[in-house]
Amino acid sequence: MSGEYSAQRFVERLAGLPVPVAMGRVFGLAKEFIDMPPSEIERLLDRDEHLARVGALSVMDKQARRNSTPEDRRTELYELYLRRPDRIDTWDLVDLGAPYVIGRYLFDKPTDVLYELARSTSPWERRTAIVACLYFVRQDQVDDTFAIAEILVHEEHDLVRKAVGGLLREAGKKDRTRLLRFLDRYAAVMPRVILRYAIEHLSDEQRTHYRSLKPTPAP
Repeated sequence: MSGEYSAQRFVERLAGLPVPVAMGRVFGLAKEFIDMPPSEIERLLDRDEHLARVGALSVMDKQARRNSTPEDRRTELYELYLRRPDRIDTWDLVDLGAPYVIGRYLFDKPTDVLYELARSTSPWERRTAIVACLYFVRQDQVDDTFAIAEILVHEEHDLVRKAVGGLLREAGKKDRTRLLRFLDRYAAVMPRVILRYAIEHLSDEQRTHYRSLKPTPAP
């Protein structure tokens, strides 16, 4: 095949960017390489350089966002993401790929895999489960967000907690009643960082109320 969209060519172009490399330049380079095939994307994921992996996830994201991308390619991208959790192991890589590579792909399909990921021992797979729901929320579907947030409501990893709180906040913009019902049940026991993110857009009175709730002592 032509080397035009190869991982090696991407790395060469990446090496030519001014140092320190601005993230916007990496995203711009990914746009130029949007037609990179999955086999070459995986070669990028295998690179040691973090920016090469950022480029790989950015290419995947741009392909997944593009309406003209055929379904079989969306499937390949989805399967590649799930196959390589060893290389998608930071919050920024998850956030680049999960909403469209995972969320958009699953939007009209069963979402069982998200519940499996939410129960994973890997914090990055757990973060994937909740961040993928961002695509659903943008389509006004919040059921999976609240259900997965319930699984993760006692989460211990800070970067997963922040994602859970952020998705609760975004889901609450679509369905405030559902958010308040969730908070009525869990605000007293959820980690403070989840609560802080989740209540950002509530009124001062509501924020004060939910911050003041304490766990009910055991009888």
